[in-house]
Amino acid sequence: MMQDRYGLELSTTSEVARDAYVDAIDRMLAADAGVEEQLGAALDADPEFALAHIALARQHHLNARGGEARDAVERAGELSSAASEREQRHVEILSKVIGGRVPESLELTREHMAECPRDAFAIAPACGVFGSIGFSGRIGREPEQLAFVEPLAEHYGDDWWFQTVYAFALVEMGDWDRGRELAYQSLAQRPSNAHAAHTLAHALFEGGADDEALDFMNGWIPKSDSGSLLHCHIWWHYALLLMTTERSDDAWDAFRSNCLPGTTVSPSINVFTDSSSFLWRWELAGNQRDETAWQTVRDYYEANFRRPIVFVDSHAALAYAALGETERLQETIEVLQELGEAGKLPAETTAASLSRAYAAFAAERWSESIQVLESLLPQVVRIGGSRAQRDLATNTLLAAYVKADRLEDARRFLAGVQDRQPSRPVAGLAAA
Repeated sequence: MMQDRYGLELSTTSEVARDAYVDAIDRMLAADAGVEEQLGAALDADPEFALAHIALARQHHLNARGGEARDAVERAGELSSAASEREQRHVEILSKVIGGRVPESLELTREHMAECPRDAFAIAPACGVFGSIGFSGRIGREPEQLAFVEPLAEHYGDDWWFQTVYAFALVEMGDWDRGRELAYQSLAQRPSNAHAAHTLAHALFEGGADDEALDFMNGWIPKSDSGSLLHCHIWWHYALLLMTTERSDDAWDAFRSNCLPGTTVSPSINVFTDSSSFLWRWELAGNQRDETAWQTVRDYYEANFRRPIVFVDSHAALAYAALGETERLQETIEVLQELGEAGKLPAETTAASLSRAYAAFAAERWSESIQVLESLLPQVVRIGGSRAQRDLATNTLLAAYVKADRLEDARRFLAGVQDRQPSRPVAGLAAA
């Protein structure tokens, strides 16, 4: 019987299907382009290959193509009854992820890992800040993520995919030196690996290694593929780095050409949150507001998101606040508050409170924004996203201190986060 790259048996008798499938999975694990072409080749060679159908479903899901994802899930489910028990569980795990039954998928993944620890593609959705643990809403999700990944080390050794996810879990726990080392090792094996490049960007950011980060990004980004799932997000990191190193014109050009809606084929969650986050940080750094860009981002949000997603909707508040659309801003806050109080959001009311802080900041109610953010920061981890992404809240608090002429409070805050070294492009903060 055919085997995948991890030595797991596959229910296909076609070498062509197997080879195309293995390549497609590696591309997905690396966030490389060309996934759908390879899955198409696998299914042309073997239309009854259940794992290729569920992989295609996952690809559609990551790109927010709900109808196509559901169709592929249904087909994978029909075909998996003739596959092995391992493949049936693989299909079931991914079907639950795609169907929004995330807690169930995580529970099943933990059970599956005990028997098939090298089933990387089934395990992958539980890894990372946008994964089953990352979006769980639990305040202790970062140590939980590391505890989930770490036992797998004995099964994967120096595998480039595992090095990437392990590195990210370490970085989120503050071990950026080890994370950087693993990310470099992963890239040495697969230089195109966008997930590893992304992880390295985080590790360098966390360690305050701006010059090294810029050198790396200047060398890696020109070779990257715009069809990568992470295209927008890696350019967001690059644009922030350029802004941090006082290359504002270059930062704006990088952002405008690679992150704004209409410039990238990346998933909508990245396009929207990265765009709104950059525009807000752009202003925190003392740059002029671009109303047209904010309008583009607002329209994109309203066109692409129908149901509340905590991480997304906390960014929606930025657009409405920046544009002075107080009625829509208040509606967003009220919905997040009501759903949070009803227990329908994993992070409960955290996003509503964060949105209030952004609203107060935009209205120049500095004391109110400070009061909310000071009490909320320990809870912000619950909305999801990385530490670098959550620095949006931290930098807003620092900017509010500056604008309220409370530089001593800014100094005290910065002294209390000595375990982190990132540069903070906030206008007036240098005086603190």
